[in-house]
Amino acid sequence: MPLVLPTVRDRAVLRHAPKHLSALAGAVRAGLAALALLPPGPAGIAAAEEACWAPESFRQSERDRPIRTGIAAARVALPTEDPAPPPEGFRPIDGVVRRVDLPPGAPKMIALTFDLCETPFEVAGYQGASVDTLRANGVRATFFAGGKWMLTHPDRAGQIATDPLFEIASHSWEHRNFRIVTGRAMLDEIRGPQSAYQRLRDGLAARQCAPRPGRDLAAAMPERMGLFRFPFGACSRAAIEAVGAAGLIPVQWDVSSGDPDRHLSSAAMVSSVLRRVRPGSIVLFHANGRGWATDDALPEIVARLRQQGYVFVTVGELLAYPGAKPVVAASCYDETPGDTDRYDGLARLLDGRSALFAARTGTPAGDRAPAGAVSPAPSRPARLAKSVLRVHPASPAAPGPLPVERP
Repeated sequence: MPLVLPTVRDRAVLRHAPKHLSALAGAVRAGLAALALLPPGPAGIAAAEEACWAPESFRQSERDRPIRTGIAAARVALPTEDPAPPPEGFRPIDGVVRRVDLPPGAPKMIALTFDLCETPFEVAGYQGASVDTLRANGVRATFFAGGKWMLTHPDRAGQIATDPLFEIASHSWEHRNFRIVTGRAMLDEIRGPQSAYQRLRDGLAARQCAPRPGRDLAAAMPERMGLFRFPFGACSRAAIEAVGAAGLIPVQWDVSSGDPDRHLSSAAMVSSVLRRVRPGSIVLFHANGRGWATDDALPEIVARLRQQGYVFVTVGELLAYPGAKPVVAASCYDETPGDTDRYDGLARLLDGRSALFAARTGTPAGDRAPAGAVSPAPSRPARLAKSVLRVHPASPAAPGPLPVERP
């Protein structure tokens, strides 16, 4: 399918964004300068991208959406590729970006973001209908992809990472809770996605595409991802420091669509998002099979926001706009500080299910059990799962029984 480039109004906004960000002041702008998060010219990428994938392969497929648990394909070893190092001149920020205050006279910019997360014992989905909506309407967006998700969905990850409309960012390796994970396990969660991204770039570079080689795609992609989103909307002070030390800017959200809630209707989602957004907002959706009403709600959300004069940009572009001031919180949360602490129990439950899955299926070659991994809570798992999964906007649904499907 032909790639839809930004609208005339969106392109006008992007012309205001500097091509080189080294002159931007403040920690976030210095970090963005070093990371070079603004996208390269879209024309060359689009031409090469269409050469590497058949046009029909971009569209929604019924095989993409289902989430499969307990299958052999969910056993993915932590990649060993050496990612590109943090860039020189990067300055970590002391906290987590939630939204951006725009200067007077700035366009009504907004960043739509989509999480592509995947836990250790599952192969998550891909909501092509939502991505199709973004492409058809020329909507710029940022995808926070889990490292394991990238490796179980290499073509979809490649299509997103090379699309001139989109920005790809890190959402940890396999969705651990950074409020309680520590030590080597935490570092693996940070490093793993960068290594997966490096494998993705290397694979594209080696791909034989006609009439242009895949190396055109790899060369046009950023050397590394520059933004990071904490799973569960939860983190510790040590986690914030570790993410910064890895050359990443942590970004959460100020508006959650609530799309992991199976009982939320598309009409309710549209109303909730439109009521709470404002210029500079960062909006959270999911596109991994757990955005239950997102496919239906997104077309109306996009249309209504455009009618209200909003311009869609990536998170990197929002942060880089001249005079913009990121709103930085000292901790991670959904709506109010501390409101995601209650998901510690869910994380322990998921770790327990992961250990059970590993025991049933074995460990893939080259994998290793993460040191310092959190042990599961020993009691009340079913009741705990039911209670903690009721409302959380950024967590995967609790896994059911884990039957092992044979290849």
